[in-house]
Amino acid sequence: MRDVVHAIIFGFREILTWEVMKLAFVSGVIVSAIWAFIGFIFWNQIVSLSGYILELVPFSMVRSNGAWMLSSFLWFGLVLLTFALIFAFFGNFILRSVSKERYTSFSVIVAILSAIFWAVIWFFKGDYIYHQFLKLLTWLPFETIEKGIGYLMGFYFIYSAIVVTMVFVVSIFSKPLIKSIEKREFPKDEILKHHVLKSIGYTLRDSVIFLILSLLIFPLLFIPVVNFIVLIILWVWLVKDTFKYDSASLLFDKIDKKTLKEHNLATWVISFVTALFNFVPVFNIFGPFFGEISMFYYFKNKKVKGDL
Repeated sequence: MRDVVHAIIFGFREILTWEVMKLAFVSGVIVSAIWAFIGFIFWNQIVSLSGYILELVPFSMVRSNGAWMLSSFLWFGLVLLTFALIFAFFGNFILRSVSKERYTSFSVIVAILSAIFWAVIWFFKGDYIYHQFLKLLTWLPFETIEKGIGYLMGFYFIYSAIVVTMVFVVSIFSKPLIKSIEKREFPKDEILKHHVLKSIGYTLRDSVIFLILSLLIFPLLFIPVVNFIVLIILWVWLVKDTFKYDSASLLFDKIDKKTLKEHNLATWVISFVTALFNFVPVFNIFGPFFGEISMFYYFKNKKVKGDL
């Protein structure tokens, strides 16, 4: 378990470097823009699909969880707004005071502190905020509630598409990313020779399963607490094989599935931490980079120690 912890710490350290932050931001913006455009073109169809699925869910559950979802979106929005206002008012001072190398790390710290601040507010006033949204949804006619939640579900579908696409992007371009890390951390070892596309089949398989399961168990997303558990399980399933086989294809001539299964605990733990990134918009684009780097570092260390 110690090796897993070291790999996770290493993953966090690496995503705070300028090189990885820049790559994650650029790829995240491009992927998000593409899906935003697709969502704009097919928005009516997406909302219609959401409405059809919502008909399977009891109205009381739609109303109750709709209030919870609005409360969550308000929290996300306030975190992002606080982050934006800090840099809007103090941006020039920050640029003068913080070096380029530490700027990205400082940005992440500001975002985390913003999230913690509003999390404390929600801890003490979350019930009040929830009940205010519940009253609002109660005052509205059913059609309006259904339509409003349908719009939220439409955004969820687009968000899920962005999450899946980012996993593909990181998997396909992981070789140059990992190669630079290997040169720095393991300079005496040979440079990678294998191409990560060998593992793309696992990514395709798990993505299809993820999308199918997302539709089948959609009603469970309206049950508080259960929805968090379901989302984590889905996101872990989406990335675990991709990270594992990407790393293996870059480290070994032949992938030994039986040997890799002996390290399933590490795979699940790293994938679980990666899944947590998806609960915070914007930060979700860094999740696949964190998972890919952490998993590689774990298996690379095991190989260097002779445990693989």
